[in-house]
Amino acid sequence: MGSITNLPASDSLDLALDHPTPNECIKIWSNTATSWKDSLTLPVYLTESQFLTTVPLAANEGMTMWILVDKNHAPDERQIFSSCESFRKHSLVSDAEGNVGDCIIHGIASVFCPSEYRRRGYAARHMIEVAKALRNWQSEYGKCVGSVLYSDIGKIYYAKLGWTPNIRNCHLVFSPIKSEWPPEARQIHEKDIESYCRRDEATIRAAIAKPDFTVKKRVTILPDLDHMLWHIRKEDFATRHIFGKIPDAKGAIASFQGKDVWAIWTHRYYHHPDSGAGENVLYILRLVLEGDETANSPVFGNPFELPENGIAEQVSALQAVLRAAQAEAMEWRLDHVKLWDPTPLVHSLIAKAGFDYLEVERESESIASGLWYSDSGEVDEFPAWLNNEHYAWC
Repeated sequence: MGSITNLPASDSLDLALDHPTPNECIKIWSNTATSWKDSLTLPVYLTESQFLTTVPLAANEGMTMWILVDKNHAPDERQIFSSCESFRKHSLVSDAEGNVGDCIIHGIASVFCPSEYRRRGYAARHMIEVAKALRNWQSEYGKCVGSVLYSDIGKIYYAKLGWTPNIRNCHLVFSPIKSEWPPEARQIHEKDIESYCRRDEATIRAAIAKPDFTVKKRVTILPDLDHMLWHIRKEDFATRHIFGKIPDAKGAIASFQGKDVWAIWTHRYYHHPDSGAGENVLYILRLVLEGDETANSPVFGNPFELPENGIAEQVSALQAVLRAAQAEAMEWRLDHVKLWDPTPLVHSLIAKAGFDYLEVERESESIASGLWYSDSGEVDEFPAWLNNEHYAWC
């Protein structure tokens, strides 16, 4: 396995990027368990990790595992200096004139350097090599316009390596409430999700096909069925383990003036509910308010100035969906409801509805950061990254 005291330098030509063997995957997951097993025991976490390689977004080579190793050592006998995963994400890109193209963005996750190899430059070398590899990785699925990650170590480290923090990393936090679902809110079940994702995608495509000369480029990761099910399958695994059952409701929908507002969500248990840690979250993966002209566009800042009349039904429908989320969180023993990157209109309607909430600009955790490419393949300036919502997190 090699000596801890006789290690290659981080700039050594002997270091190379590779993919782990099944046994090496178990080693990686065993090392990362302390950081990411959430409410699970180690054996259950290992089972979950294997299971999550088979679910939508990860299956069919959607997920790739990357390791930094000494190329002179054989698989299963080599040291793993650093590891991560990447997920191929179906995305859209649009220029100022509204020319829309399908593309891919690679989402990088689970970056991990074992403690015995830290402060030696291995993680940085690993990320530099991964950035090179992802530029043309799985290009048969489309042109890669960049890679993204969600930093839990602040904004500086990854920015130095090329992943610039998004201009905003905002979310709203609501408390659970003990109540019945509002009568206006209807449950979204898993069988319903695909149709809502297709409606959402059609709206996004139409929105970014409109010219917008305030920006050179717009990009968005599509909130498709695979993204929703990736989160939901993790939810299913955890809730079966903790409660022996899974939630029926995968979201909520309400109607107003011939339009709909809906939210698709996931239950995340960082700790067992009995621990009292107070950190478990109902994440709203995607919130759609039909007719919202501030959605799917590079509009920053809030609140939005609401008209004096004609919004009562809109407010009521949004209120019903969010109250349903709060009730769901209480029923499933979650401590918070979090909504990432609300549109200016949604933000203002929430304030109008009289919700009690906390607004957070993330500075140290889940910092959405991107490394972007120009048409010629060179590192490009930061585009307008639309829909920085939790569905895209990985």
